[in-house]
Amino acid sequence: MRNKDLKRTLIKRLKITLLLLTQFAVFSSAQGLDERINDGIMPAALWWESFVFTEISLGGFSIPIVLIVLVGGALFFTLYFGFVNVRRFWTAINVVRGKYDDLEKVPTRVETDTVPTVDGDIPDTIKDEGHQGEVNHFQALATAVSGTVGLGNIAMVAVAISIGGPGATFWMIVAGLLGMSSKFVECTLGVKYRDIDKNGRVYGGPMYYLSRGLKERGMAGLGRVLAVAFALMCVGASFGGGNAFQSNQAAAQIIERFGLEGSSSGTLLGILFAILVGIVIIGGIKRIAKVTEKVVPIMAVTYVVSALIIIFSKFSFVDDAFQLIFSEAFTPRATITGGFIGVMIQGFRRAAFSNEAGAGSAAIAHSAVNTRYPASEGLVGLLEPFIDTVLICTMTALVIIIFNMDGIFTYGDVMDNQAMLVATGERVGGVNLTSMAFDSVLPGFSYLLAIAVVLFAFSTMLSWSYYGLQAWSYLFGRGKWTDLTYKLIFLVFTVLGAAVTLDAVIKFSDAMILALVFPNMIGLFFLFPKVRDELKRYLHAIKSQLSSS
Repeated sequence: MRNKDLKRTLIKRLKITLLLLTQFAVFSSAQGLDERINDGIMPAALWWESFVFTEISLGGFSIPIVLIVLVGGALFFTLYFGFVNVRRFWTAINVVRGKYDDLEKVPTRVETDTVPTVDGDIPDTIKDEGHQGEVNHFQALATAVSGTVGLGNIAMVAVAISIGGPGATFWMIVAGLLGMSSKFVECTLGVKYRDIDKNGRVYGGPMYYLSRGLKERGMAGLGRVLAVAFALMCVGASFGGGNAFQSNQAAAQIIERFGLEGSSSGTLLGILFAILVGIVIIGGIKRIAKVTEKVVPIMAVTYVVSALIIIFSKFSFVDDAFQLIFSEAFTPRATITGGFIGVMIQGFRRAAFSNEAGAGSAAIAHSAVNTRYPASEGLVGLLEPFIDTVLICTMTALVIIIFNMDGIFTYGDVMDNQAMLVATGERVGGVNLTSMAFDSVLPGFSYLLAIAVVLFAFSTMLSWSYYGLQAWSYLFGRGKWTDLTYKLIFLVFTVLGAAVTLDAVIKFSDAMILALVFPNMIGLFFLFPKVRDELKRYLHAIKSQLSSS
């Protein structure tokens, strides 16, 4: 009865909230309220964005510190773990396929030379085995991928190529491959230090491995500070970059492609998005996982197949495209600002936006996995940047590079992240440039792209609602009303994102996603030896299973 009463109360409050939002959105559109809010917040947003992307001079080039931390950390983890991103790739595939699921059912006695064990287990992980998690490996991967695969794969790839030329694609791929190692480390730690309540509900992510892991190393104060800082920024990122920005771009694509211009079109679409998102997120991680495990494959396959159709229809240009990608990665054309370093920065920066490796956000979703071996989910996590950046971003890049073989736009000739078309002098943004590339092969493909954008946005909102809720619960405590409060606020931003244009809020929140790198990477550098122990434990368990079969 209590659950029924809670649902009735939720539905009633949701209806009132959506009604108020409708009135507010219409009022703000008529009175220009959103512009006034935007102008008031913009100075702070610009300051925060510039702070996150603070640059230092290396070799005469200005490089954002956040990129140095990201790439340097990823390279270190790749070397330290013996190229785990390559050597353990097929093992990761097998984990997702369920080949080693039997290890989760029966405790396996594991003997190692370096890890102290009790009946085959590391002592401080035994407590996890009574309640192992809420979702399987594939669902955790689908939820996490849905949070990273999005507009970055469509719009930001076009921006990277417009500014840095075809060579930026090479460095995006390199960043994606290195990012696989960072994801392995943070996802392993996410499972190792998660908290599971008496009802089997999982609470995990950087907040927990920062506070608990650093406490183990005698740095409890630093751990608490970093955990709170991460949680605050994660909540902000979930409202803005993970929600409002997504609903804004999805609504814009629908309105533009299907001719739905009108004073209240954005509001109505925002309410529709909020209802659909609300139906899913009220069910928690299990319902989110069930939706994303269906939506993500459909979304990815639809987009990839569309890109492959275009690539194969222009197959004679593919070798030329790859030649440009590799040659201009090191010797870019004169129009590219910053030369070789400039191209590299563009590739790394857009890859970081795309796969979020090192930001720690995906570790929140992976923490909910049903496993007794943290390293098993770390291996699953390393597949994420490969899918997101190495595969999907590369396909988008090939479509755009092949489209521009005839010099439709000039590489490096951009303003406000918009490329200038040679024939007309018109400037087009990233998503529109990708749309033009799709339409160049088969007229009408832009409509399919619009649908893909909506699916990308929807799945991203679902995942980020879970990320934000976990951070919110860490800050304000756990409970039904705490959860309900966050979810209602999240749905408010879903409607506002589609209904009004608050560029400053979105800019501020989007920068928070990369700002997560700073507290997260500090924790990873202190805790990576724990990951080594967990990897040894899991690999010995696999070896033991194989030898007994």
